[in-house]
Amino acid sequence: MHDIEPFYNWENYYVASEDEKSPFFGRSYNMHQYTNDIYGYYIHPLWDDIGSETLYVKVLYTSYNRQYMVIEMFGEWNDALHNDVMHLKRNLLDYMLRRDIKYFILIGENILNFHGSDDCYYEEWFEDVEDGWIAAVNFRDFVEDEWKKYRLDYYINFGGTLQIDNWRTLTPQKFFDTVNDLIVRRLG
Repeated sequence: MHDIEPFYNWENYYVASEDEKSPFFGRSYNMHQYTNDIYGYYIHPLWDDIGSETLYVKVLYTSYNRQYMVIEMFGEWNDALHNDVMHLKRNLLDYMLRRDIKYFILIGENILNFHGSDDCYYEEWFEDVEDGWIAAVNFRDFVEDEWKKYRLDYYINFGGTLQIDNWRTLTPQKFFDTVNDLIVRRLG
């Protein structure tokens, strides 16, 4: 697990630890010491801790002008035991919602499992974005199946055309435009 790194090719466009509006502003990363772990397995030091025992993130890009954010996720998303969505909501999303971010793209290739609970925080997040949206890109089928069981598809757009294999070859702006066009078609 320590070999799974967050995507870093957009760092010439944006770095969350250098963004004064980011909750991760001023963070430093020790590339020689692995301190965070999931179930006893150390993870790469570039993943950001949001207070969860099993879920870590990396904010890959934020545009305050266009009001969107791209978040790569890693680990086990466990609402049943750790209420991970609460940690995500309170320690990252609420912070960015106060900065008028209303479009959220979650990248889930490195989400290894999902355990659901109730949908209160998802509903709250959905209501907070009001005229925005939440899109989940490249989550595994079994994670999306679990989301459907918990009816999270009411709050989060996922599956189908949101499996965008070439997202790493796009600029952040082109990636957002691609996802936005897909969401507009779904909602239209």
